[in-house]
Amino acid sequence: MSCRQTELSRVTIWGAVINMALSALKLVAGIFGRSSAMIADAVHSLSDLVSDLIVLVMINISARGRDNGHDYGHGKFETLATFFASLLLIGVAIKLMQHGITDIRSVLSGGNLEAPSGFAAAIALLSVAVKEILYQWTIRVGRRFSCETLAANAWHHRTDALSSVGALIGIGGAILLGGKWILLDPLVSCIISVVIFVVAVKMSIPALLELTDASLPDEIENEITRIISAVEGVSDVHDLKTRRLGPQIIIDVHIVVAPEMTVAKSHDVTIEAEEKIREKFGLETQISIHVEPSVDAK
Repeated sequence: MSCRQTELSRVTIWGAVINMALSALKLVAGIFGRSSAMIADAVHSLSDLVSDLIVLVMINISARGRDNGHDYGHGKFETLATFFASLLLIGVAIKLMQHGITDIRSVLSGGNLEAPSGFAAAIALLSVAVKEILYQWTIRVGRRFSCETLAANAWHHRTDALSSVGALIGIGGAILLGGKWILLDPLVSCIISVVIFVVAVKMSIPALLELTDASLPDEIENEITRIISAVEGVSDVHDLKTRRLGPQIIIDVHIVVAPEMTVAKSHDVTIEAEEKIREKFGLETQISIHVEPSVDAK
């Protein structure tokens, strides 16, 4: 197992264990503490647990490298995990909104919600601290190893922390003010759902673009062209195609060289171009260079 896979798996496993414990604790606090916001927060933590398990499986699959069935490797399994994680968050956001609206309608139509207890508030405060620490750890490892999947999973922890902040505000307001102010509990739950939905959509779009083989941004493609053009012996660069494969990028490009250049020399030129590209974008970058003679050859 590589260092990258070990670190990614370790932080994800710890996240799963913590999410499992927090989900159970929040659910107990929500039920016995009479807080719909806390129950909603527990469901959110449970979705984080599911996300952790998906990410853990996908990270281990993506680390397998190339085989007979996957000539380019398994990098897109990480992207698939990111997309699944974002879809889970969207589902959680919709569920939280539905639950909050139901409770709000109940109060406005004359129904009563029981005021949350201090126990629920204490668990919400604990969750904020734990999940923020988990977010900082996970996002740091994700950025260190250029793993968008782990970065997406880190945002699951951050949105859970935000969810707990909202739950704490709602619970505290309901306890201190009482009466119709109990509406704060489900109202905050609805606000949390909007925040979660926005974050999830922002995560899903890049993953979807990668899964559909979208090209890299223009600035990156321009940088690739500049690097190859600077190699001695290359007179032109064209037909550049790029795409992302999890943490890696794939480059297909045509270069033009002098017609009298030998095969051996043109091979040396392509090797130098590949080395310079990998220096810039990482050793795992997959590059395919097609050599063409200049029009003088006609």
